[in-house]
Amino acid sequence: MALADEEIERLFDEECPGPADLGSVLVHDPISNAASHPALVVDASASLAEVLARMREAGRGAVLVVKDEKLAGIFTERDVLLRVAGFPVDVNRAAVGDHMTPHPHTLPADTSVAYALNKMVVEGFRHVPLVDESGRPTGMVSMRDLIDYLSDFFSKDVLNLPPDPTGSFRSRDGA
Repeated sequence: MALADEEIERLFDEECPGPADLGSVLVHDPISNAASHPALVVDASASLAEVLARMREAGRGAVLVVKDEKLAGIFTERDVLLRVAGFPVDVNRAAVGDHMTPHPHTLPADTSVAYALNKMVVEGFRHVPLVDESGRPTGMVSMRDLIDYLSDFFSKDVLNLPPDPTGSFRSRDGA
């Protein structure tokens, strides 16, 4: 007995929720829809020890650094490697403002997903701050956020992948 066209469409919609045209979503959805966590925001005078502890506790790879409520910079795992690790830095006394990346590229929260993705890929950014018209941070989007957001459109395909035949993937480290 064949399923009616309406029943087939209903089943397809259940298996593949969301807009059918991914291209349209990429162009029309704002990047704020992809940002899955509120941004961690710290004052430029905060100590590196405090900032590193907050990043570790929250499982985040970056924090937004503000001075007088406006975005002054971003401090990322990459900054730890290039500006802190291996240098004679007292993390209890050093201010994050002295080790951040100042004046990062930013986007307004209503920027399209496609534009933000293009910017991140072309420029090599893993995190982009979202700011309002006054330069105050309103959020942050990471490459991980974008991957999670886009994978929702392929949930059936991703969730139904066979297990890794080699069994070699054991942890996030090195992945």
